[in-house]
Amino acid sequence: MNRVREWYGRFRQLIREGARFGVVGGIGFVITDGGTNLIRAPLHGWLKANAIATLAAMVFTFLGSRYWTFRQRQRGNMGRETILFVVLNGLGLGIQLACIGFTNYALGQTGRLASNIALFLGIVLGTLFRFWSYRKWVWVAPASGPALDPAEAAARELPPKPPGTDAAPSTPGPGR
Repeated sequence: MNRVREWYGRFRQLIREGARFGVVGGIGFVITDGGTNLIRAPLHGWLKANAIATLAAMVFTFLGSRYWTFRQRQRGNMGRETILFVVLNGLGLGIQLACIGFTNYALGQTGRLASNIALFLGIVLGTLFRFWSYRKWVWVAPASGPALDPAEAAARELPPKPPGTDAAPSTPGPGR
């Protein structure tokens, strides 16, 4: 049990960010996958539909990542963050499109099932790349150690309690 606590303590921030990134990414996935399948027929193609749906999801995931997932990390200039996010998200989109393109054109599998499997694989690989790259270049950890939640940072700034003050204060009863 002590090992589990030690492991959790070491990776607590990564676990929290990963879970939050998963929630934001899950919603982004629904936007990307649903949008791709919804607009594929009118646009006559998987690649165009996926690019448009991913751009729509990108707006949502930028806001979710900046203001929730990585909110406790160092913030840079909004313009710098936006440009890096868009470039790295574009590389993630390239990973997705490469998976779809390889399946559709190199393997000749243009059916709905094969294309959706390629889309899913592309989203998974692109998401792993995005999580790593956002943490590394867009919203970096503070130089003085692991990032803390705002409540944890405030608790660390409080002065230590004097010995013996951890017990609940006793209130004098009647007749004391």
